[in-house]
Amino acid sequence: MQCCESINCLDKGMICIPETELPRVVVVGGGFAGLNVIKGLKNLPLQVVLIDRNNFHQFLPLLYQVATSGIEPDNIVFPYRKLFEKYRNVVFRMAEVTHMDTAHNKLSTNIGVVHYDYLVLACGSKTNFFGNTDFENFGSGLNSVTDALDIRSRLLQNLEKAAVTCIEDEKRELSSVAIVGGGATGVEIAGALAEFKRYILPKDYPELKSVEMKIYLIEATGRLLQAMPEKLSEKTLHYLSRMNVDVLLNTSVNSFDGKKVVLAGEKSLSATTFIWTAGVKGDIVKGLPSESIGRQNRILTDDFGRISTLNNVFAIGDNAFIKTHTNPHGHPMIAQPAIQQGKTLATNLMKMIRKQPLIPFQYKNKGSMATIGKKKAVASIQGFAFSGKKAWFIWSFIHLVSLIGFRNKIMVAINWIWSYFTYDKGNRVIIRRYKQEVLKEGKILE
Repeated sequence: MQCCESINCLDKGMICIPETELPRVVVVGGGFAGLNVIKGLKNLPLQVVLIDRNNFHQFLPLLYQVATSGIEPDNIVFPYRKLFEKYRNVVFRMAEVTHMDTAHNKLSTNIGVVHYDYLVLACGSKTNFFGNTDFENFGSGLNSVTDALDIRSRLLQNLEKAAVTCIEDEKRELSSVAIVGGGATGVEIAGALAEFKRYILPKDYPELKSVEMKIYLIEATGRLLQAMPEKLSEKTLHYLSRMNVDVLLNTSVNSFDGKKVVLAGEKSLSATTFIWTAGVKGDIVKGLPSESIGRQNRILTDDFGRISTLNNVFAIGDNAFIKTHTNPHGHPMIAQPAIQQGKTLATNLMKMIRKQPLIPFQYKNKGSMATIGKKKAVASIQGFAFSGKKAWFIWSFIHLVSLIGFRNKIMVAINWIWSYFTYDKGNRVIIRRYKQEVLKEGKILE
């Protein structure tokens, strides 16, 4: 492929991408779905262009450990350029996609326009606050490394404030955490904070011995981990209760003002750190027909991942609603469906180019897992339920081998081994201070 340096890309408004006569596949988003499409197309006779707002892939299942100072953020990210250095047909451009023009096969970004023959939308998801500006303004979601660092900074800054005040109620309020959502993310971060409270807080913050750090896990339904068997939900509740996490079931949150969490029935809790894990929605690109957008802001597709009426545009991963006869309600917005959809689409793209029949996507549920703390986890795999130490070892092994990069595997393993024997976590440092931003009348104010 020849470089386009002879073309004045900026004047023409085009992204500078090597010229090619091969079919061009543009992939938006380098998460689990996008990454597996590209892996399946490695060095095949087509050009693959990856567009992502970041220059790295992030391993989302371990975000909660970054948020609670368990591991460092660079242990769960891997740069795309290093990842694809042996892919002769892949071009990466760091950009923010702004609009798509399906009539002319064009994608607009903040650095220019790119033409495509095939477009794959694998944009992932973003936190769904369900329109509640209180939660969005004063709370934090947990859907990216940036979110995890915000939570870590906010938590540590609040603890530093609690250490210097002499008012007991303020100490308790500043040190307390409210987590909304009893899914895997909420359970895991609640368990990690419970261990932080037990093993780290007394050593790092002796000034807070006079008050108890409260950890609230609030779930609107009657049990935790809805996707797992009921006995594992009960086991999870047992573990968290023993770890002194206040689990509030059948409880919804009405508002949060930065200090007080108001529950349904006008009951309230005091906590300055508010973490929302109760929902996500698809992160979609502007320009799609409105009839293509379904529930949870996800793109409706056929069972090949193809958007109806658009023969060459596909959606996979969290931003896609692939309805099949075995999954009429779509697939869960987790890693495994995204990985499998990416692999299937890579095969189908080559079949389309070769004018061969496509393979419908079929999801193979490999199970689900959640860890609550050291030697405490639950796992449902192939119809078998595990809990306790065995589930914890399974969870640890699968997450460790799934990390990208040998260095990341080693560093995370070292952190986990150190924590296992010492009950210590990573360095509790505030790399960048968290600043509260409030959306008011369409403007962002600090």
